[in-house]
Amino acid sequence: MRKGARAAVIGSVFAVMVGGAGYGAYNVVTSISGGGATGDGGPAAVKSGPPSGAEVKEASRAFFAAWEKGDAAEAAADTNYASNAEGLLAGYRDDAHLTDVKITPGTASGARVPFSVKATVSYDGKSKPFTYDSELTVVRGETTGKALVDWKPSVVHPELKDGDTLVTGESASPAIEAVDRNNVVLTKEKYPSLGPILDALREKYGDTAGGTPGIELSIRHSGESSGDTTLVTLAEGRAGKLRTTLSASAQAAAEKAVTQFAESSVVAVKPSTGEVLAVANHRADGFNAAFLGKLAPGSTMKIISAATLIDNGITTANGPAPCTPTAAWQSQTFHNLKGMQPQENATLSDSFARSCNTAFVKYADSVKVDSLTNEAQQRFGLGQNNWKTGIDSFDGSVPASGGPDTAANMIGQGQVQMSPLNMASVTATAMTGVFRQPVIVPRALDDRELATAKGLSAGTVAQLRSMMNRTAVSGTAAPVMARLGGIIGAKTGSAEVDGQARSNSWFTGYRNDMAAAAMTQEGGHGGQAAGPIVAAVLRTGG
Repeated sequence: MRKGARAAVIGSVFAVMVGGAGYGAYNVVTSISGGGATGDGGPAAVKSGPPSGAEVKEASRAFFAAWEKGDAAEAAADTNYASNAEGLLAGYRDDAHLTDVKITPGTASGARVPFSVKATVSYDGKSKPFTYDSELTVVRGETTGKALVDWKPSVVHPELKDGDTLVTGESASPAIEAVDRNNVVLTKEKYPSLGPILDALREKYGDTAGGTPGIELSIRHSGESSGDTTLVTLAEGRAGKLRTTLSASAQAAAEKAVTQFAESSVVAVKPSTGEVLAVANHRADGFNAAFLGKLAPGSTMKIISAATLIDNGITTANGPAPCTPTAAWQSQTFHNLKGMQPQENATLSDSFARSCNTAFVKYADSVKVDSLTNEAQQRFGLGQNNWKTGIDSFDGSVPASGGPDTAANMIGQGQVQMSPLNMASVTATAMTGVFRQPVIVPRALDDRELATAKGLSAGTVAQLRSMMNRTAVSGTAAPVMARLGGIIGAKTGSAEVDGQARSNSWFTGYRNDMAAAAMTQEGGHGGQAAGPIVAAVLRTGG
């Protein structure tokens, strides 16, 4: 058939389709073109590859236009996850009471489009402006080939995560004025990493702290224990006063110290009482890893392992713990840090201060599978899921895992998981011999039942303190602890993680009546990142 003739036939078929024949007309088209999409006039091929600059501009423009006019369904249709997008976009108008929306796109960078939002939040006769910046990315629809906005809640507001909603109304909990142990007011503006912690405290204690609710635009988080995040206050409530155990001076030092290293967290506690003196996180995700982190603690675990060896009569601080070049346990061979010289006649104190892995691994066949677990639970109060700090926290985990993990657990690898809060508590217990469950608000506030453990004998405490002091004075922790006076002790740690170029840095130590522990993901050896953080906090003395 000549090209012109074929075009004429196709043209007549489209004329029928426009008239309403629809599905039948489409079938005629495909039959004429041989059932494919390659002939002239056949169905358009689905586009593939990254969206062009023009497509990025048009897709974002259409999405912004629908969002501005409050058409949630139309805006959602311009995304690649319409069902999820529509609910949040509808709530933007109906639940958050946001109107007069004006969106100004910035300069696109490839498929990424930054933009600013100006809106008005109105409720119960009160209005305030609401402005913020966000960004979106345009992607190719997998089935349609259309250029669509890649849906994420953060498109609507950068602090929104999956399951979160925007709500305007009477606050879920009255505001609190959190104060430290000396009545100094604690705010997220002055102490940024306390933001989610203060939100959680407000959620739990706002109703009992004596305040009255205000009218707010807030992010209502999906987690049961997550407090709302206030974005705009339309009408002030009256804040209730909430006393915490924190120390403003220690908190300020912790806030400053963690900013030196990415993905860092630190906790300080008062060993004589268990009170949390400082908690700080410097993380891109805003996660309270200081209380909720679950990571292998590396050689800081040797505090518990040494206590296990002593309490089970296997060796003592001055007893044998040879530091060999390697140590094999079942199917795994363990090594020391590069450059560590072997010491066949080493004592446990020697190997502890040098952080010799093989000395501890060689005792794996002398302990029972559950010896380390029992020590952690019964003497250090870990791993029983019963801590009640005042906010959500992780209690540590030292499972009775067999195989190579029996040895790996001894050096803080394998299946052991800890948070900086856990390791600060371990250090406090090693220093005093008494497990005092950490708290961030006084127990008297709600009469909650705290976790207990039988603690350590005086003899074990004396040996642990001696070994930790030696580590701080002349061992692996000495460069970090050198300029700290008073009664000091420490333990370094580094934990290797599959897929990471560098190990996680851990460090824990005490000075007088303060114990602190820090962790920096991919921070290297314990003294390189976590150590300076702990030293900075210990320097405040609480």
